[in-house]
Amino acid sequence: MGPTRELRTVCVYAGSSGGALPEYEASAAALGRALARQGLRLVYGGGNVGLMGAMASACAAGGGDVLGIIPRALASQEVSGTTVGRQVVVNNMHERKKMMADEADAFVALPGGFGTIEELQEAICWNQLGVHSKPVGVLDVADFFKPLLSFYDHLVTQGFVKPEQRACVISASNPDDLLSLLFGHEVPKGLVDNGQWVEAGAPSLPAGNPPE
Repeated sequence: MGPTRELRTVCVYAGSSGGALPEYEASAAALGRALARQGLRLVYGGGNVGLMGAMASACAAGGGDVLGIIPRALASQEVSGTTVGRQVVVNNMHERKKMMADEADAFVALPGGFGTIEELQEAICWNQLGVHSKPVGVLDVADFFKPLLSFYDHLVTQGFVKPEQRACVISASNPDDLLSLLFGHEVPKGLVDNGQWVEAGAPSLPAGNPPE
């Protein structure tokens, strides 16, 4: 574990529904309270529904700073409810994800569906490539992420992901433990450094164009 890093803002991806288990919503609220308690700003996808709403509401109730970023198509209160804290409305999902990533010093995923997993995977991929060097963690509530974490290990054994890159994803079942890991996590070096492949013998690329 490397030295403690400075974290001011944590981007959290979470489901817009409550899920099948009460533990999901309880842990989302616990994460919100933990963020407020540690003086960390929360950036999330906006609205007050599902795990997103439980987390944001708990963070705000604890005195935390909350920023919701929501696409115009989802901004209707009939769809997402009233956003907790400050709200920024953007044109589309791409703008939403970019702004959330730009604002964040670290990323956390709570249980969720396709959108949550897609956002988590993008944060991991950008970490792997070296687009950013921000820690990425999952709050593994009731073993929700256990199959996905096992699949990441499978990617290593099958030669598609290097062990040191697999280490970019950290997990814990308790919010305070996860935040402590984020503070102390040493992010593995990405495959691209200032537009150059890190791997020996790999061709150089123009800056700003990571491989796909």
